[in-house]
Amino acid sequence: MTHLIDEQMKDDLLSRGYSRRQMMRTALMFGGAAAAGLSLNSELAFAKDRAAMAPNMVRIGSNECWTGPMAPGLAAGNAAFANANRYSPNDEDAKLVKAIATVENVPEDHIATYPGSGETLSRTLVAFCSPTKGLVQASPTYDNPTPVAKFLNVPIASAPLTSDYRHDVKAMLKANPNGGVYYVVNPNNPTGTMTPMADIEWLVDNKPGGSIVVIDEAYLHWSDAYPNNSASHLAAAGKDVIILRTFSKIFGMAGARVGYFMARPDIVRKMQIYDGGTLSGQLPMPSLVCATTSLTAHDEIAKRRKELMANRAMTIDFLTKRNLKLIGPSQTNFVMIDWKTRSAKEMQAAFRAQDVEIAGGRWPIWPTVSRISIGSHQDMEGFFSAFNKAVSA
Repeated sequence: MTHLIDEQMKDDLLSRGYSRRQMMRTALMFGGAAAAGLSLNSELAFAKDRAAMAPNMVRIGSNECWTGPMAPGLAAGNAAFANANRYSPNDEDAKLVKAIATVENVPEDHIATYPGSGETLSRTLVAFCSPTKGLVQASPTYDNPTPVAKFLNVPIASAPLTSDYRHDVKAMLKANPNGGVYYVVNPNNPTGTMTPMADIEWLVDNKPGGSIVVIDEAYLHWSDAYPNNSASHLAAAGKDVIILRTFSKIFGMAGARVGYFMARPDIVRKMQIYDGGTLSGQLPMPSLVCATTSLTAHDEIAKRRKELMANRAMTIDFLTKRNLKLIGPSQTNFVMIDWKTRSAKEMQAAFRAQDVEIAGGRWPIWPTVSRISIGSHQDMEGFFSAFNKAVSA
C-alpha cells in the first residue's frame, strides 16, 4: 500500500513522527476509505442506511435541502451535459474558483474545490495532525473527523460546549495546548448555534505554531447574520486557517458533491499533497457549472433563506408551545429536541412508523435528543401530524 504515498508525502509524514504502520494506514485511506472500513462522510453514510425509505417518506433526518439545485444552476448544469464527452471543455473549475473569489472577497490562489466536505476534512487531519499533535474539537459537534483520527492513531481531545452551546475555545486550547487541528463548526452541528467571531479569532491568535484552525461553515447560509459572519476574512488575511464550504445545503446539491476551502496558498499546496487525486480539477463538469451559476444567484439564495427561516420559526413555535426543550437557538436548517423521558432511538422509530424520518441516536452524550431537519412547509406539516401521533403513542 505504501506505493500510494509518494516521496513528498512520505517525507512530510516521517518528519512529523508518523510510523511506517501509520503511513500504511494513511495509504489505505487514500487507496479507498471503503477498503479500510472507513466512512469519510458521516451524513452520507447515515443517508445510505436509510436508502430503503418509502417514496412518500418525509425525509427530515439528514440535513438535506428540501428541494434540488436552484433553477439557474440546474439549467446551466443540464446544458453542460451536452459537452460531457469532454473532461473540461471550458475550464469549468477555474470559472468556479473565480466566482468564489468574487463572492468571498478572497484571492483565487487561496481557493481549492473538492467533492463535498468529508474527504477534505479527513485529509486536513493527515496534513496537520501527527502522533504528537492531535485533533481538538468541541463536544458535541460534527463527528466526521473522529473515526479518521482514530484510524490514524491521532490523539483526540474534546472540550464541552459552553452553557449556551458555543465552542469554548479557551477550553479547547487547554484540552490540548499542542494540537495539530483545532476544529470549529460554525454554526455547529448538532446544536445549530453560532460561536462569536471574536472567540474564533482568539483561538487563531493563541493556538500553537504549526497548527491549523479549521472552520467548517457548511450551514452558514442559514444563519441570520449571513454573509457578515463568515471567517473568510481570516483566510484572506493569511492566517493559519482553513475555511470549509459546501454546496450540499442551501444550494441543494448534496448528491452532486461540490465544495471548496479557502486558505493561504502554502496551506492549499500542503493540502493538495494529500488530495489523493480528488481535489481541484476532479469534480464532475456539470456539477461545477451548476455550482458556479448557483453561487451568484443572489435572488434565489435570498428566497431560499427566507423560506427556510419561516419554516424554522414555524417549527420552533409548534414545539415550544408543547413545552419541549429545544437546544439552540438554531442558526441552521435543523433543530434539536430533548424528549427527556424517551430515547432518541425510540422516537426515531415512532416517527418512522408515521412515514417521517428524523435523526436519532447519533450523540451518546444526549441519548434523549433528536435532530429534526427543517424541510418544506409541507414537510413540516407532515412532521406536525406525525408528532401528534408519535408523542402520544
